[in-house]
Amino acid sequence: MNGDITILSKRFGQLMLAHQLTVTCAESCTGGGIASAITDTPGSSQWFHAGFVTYSNDAKERYLDVFPETLSTQGAVSEAVVEQMAKGALKNTSADLAVAVSGIAGPDGGTADKPVGTVWFCWCTRGKQVNRSRTITRCVQLKGNRLAIRKAAVEVALKGLIEQVENYITV
Repeated sequence: MNGDITILSKRFGQLMLAHQLTVTCAESCTGGGIASAITDTPGSSQWFHAGFVTYSNDAKERYLDVFPETLSTQGAVSEAVVEQMAKGALKNTSADLAVAVSGIAGPDGGTADKPVGTVWFCWCTRGKQVNRSRTITRCVQLKGNRLAIRKAAVEVALKGLIEQVENYITV
């Protein structure tokens, strides 16, 4: 595992343990990279609840309750879809936090509106152990080849999870 990702995952794990929280992830373009990074950290079974790799639209609908209409009107790589993915992951688990990611890692699949490297993220918290339920979405334009884009997306996801815990969790 990459050094930056290892450091981020360990930091995230320390925060999760300190606050007695659990996390779930809903991944598309990262193909399980976020779950892999988290579970490479020893002791992660105490704070990692579940991971969903929903590469197809059908899987997003079936396992994360993404609306077919959203997929057909907005596309899989969109703010609306990642928000529904994150909320679906929370709904279908007992985790306190969720991260969702969907993007175009390339080398093909990009368009003028959504070029290769376009990645949408959503971080969502459940209200039980946090100040309040919170949903944050962000679109990032990542550079590089497929591998570099996917790795960078995992880093962005982990940094966003750390930010959620550091800034919004009740101590």
